[in-house]
Amino acid sequence: MDIFSALQTAVSGLQAQSYSLNNISGNIANSQTTGFKRVDTNFVDMIAEQPLNKQVSGSVGAFSRLTNTLQGGLISTGIDTNMALSGQGFFTVQTKTGDAAGQASFSSAQYYTRRGDFKSDNQGYLVNGAGGYLTGQSLDPRTGQTTGTGPIKISTASLAAKPTTSIAYAANLPMTPSTKNAVAGNADSTLLKTLPSGAYTPTLTNAATPALGTAIKGSDATTFMNETLSGGSLTAYTETGAPMTVQMRWAKVQNAATTPTAQNDVWNLFYLGNSKAGGTDDAWQNVGQAFTFEAGQLKEPTAPVIPDLTVDGVKLSNVGLNIAAGGLTQYANSEGTVRTDTVQQDGYASGTLTSLAVTSDGKVTGTYSNGNSAALAQVGIVQFKNPDALKGNTNGNYSQTLDSGAPISGLNGSSVVGGEIEQSNTDVAAEFSKMIVTQQAYSANTRVMSTAQTMMSDLINIIR
Repeated sequence: MDIFSALQTAVSGLQAQSYSLNNISGNIANSQTTGFKRVDTNFVDMIAEQPLNKQVSGSVGAFSRLTNTLQGGLISTGIDTNMALSGQGFFTVQTKTGDAAGQASFSSAQYYTRRGDFKSDNQGYLVNGAGGYLTGQSLDPRTGQTTGTGPIKISTASLAAKPTTSIAYAANLPMTPSTKNAVAGNADSTLLKTLPSGAYTPTLTNAATPALGTAIKGSDATTFMNETLSGGSLTAYTETGAPMTVQMRWAKVQNAATTPTAQNDVWNLFYLGNSKAGGTDDAWQNVGQAFTFEAGQLKEPTAPVIPDLTVDGVKLSNVGLNIAAGGLTQYANSEGTVRTDTVQQDGYASGTLTSLAVTSDGKVTGTYSNGNSAALAQVGIVQFKNPDALKGNTNGNYSQTLDSGAPISGLNGSSVVGGEIEQSNTDVAAEFSKMIVTQQAYSANTRVMSTAQTMMSDLINIIR
């Protein structure tokens, strides 16, 4: 290597250290930027082709090294729609191109970011502090089905009422019921009889009326209440969201026996259809299905239904009883009462949106004044096989490159943290240390240039 080559190498060193200092200054400048990923510098030696005994150390080149896989610290903000990714991945965003007649338009280009300080704008779109509009799937709050894809817009419209169509029910009915009038030989009741077991259990079987489906008249309501067991109550809702109280009671109408003919334990379910029933009016309605138990387990029906559920003149369509496997049993109970474990229904009244939240699986959920919560959107989240090969753009966004690979949708092991944002992964102390080293290397390269210049001057002076 001659003096000129040494001078050129020193110049490349100055350029490389200047490039490194540029990255360091950018990292420090963005140490408080949400979701920022620092850019480190790789130095690569540039060696000219020479014989083995003539090789030299060569000049140097500087190249950027991204740190997209290194997560910054998470900090709570108290803003419900802020979100951060714990693990790998990026939020999908688009940029706004304009407004026409009150309708926003967006670019078709898809960008990726770790900046999750999203808030609703004046049109309801979720946008971060750098102008990135969060994209994903919009969901129907009633059904949970996808209604569209693209920038997520949170609707403040009221949640429409939903009628009750299903009741989730789980309970244990006692093998031997204990009722208020559980006395053998009670002659005051025309609807009840003593079973051979000796326990006084209710039945609707008599010579005058059939058991299944027979309603209890108002005149017999007190006796019925004394001879049956409470099965719990709940508030159901009509199409318009009007509430209606459904009270349920169980009556055991048959005990298991092996002689003279084999038979199982049978119960009937009733609900209060008319709370103001007169003596001849129907008060308690029999749902019309025999609940048969064998060895403590419900044998049939497999899909029980309360047909035309009507309470005080307010009518619902058929309401299914959603009984999970093993949810309704008949086991011995020392108290002789029904132990109700679950009584829940799927209807609700209308409500207005009161707050938003983000779940760990990336759903934006709304809480309404009626106490219900519903998923409103699924946040778009992708991952890349080589995220450090993404191309950085302005505003904390990244673009796909050939080296990064195609985006892979989904969390894939990561999770979303609502109400928090990710801080910059810049370590200011480490950047200062790199800055000192860079400064020393830069100064050393200037000394090389000074030395080369002196040597060139000496060479010229020899000629003189």
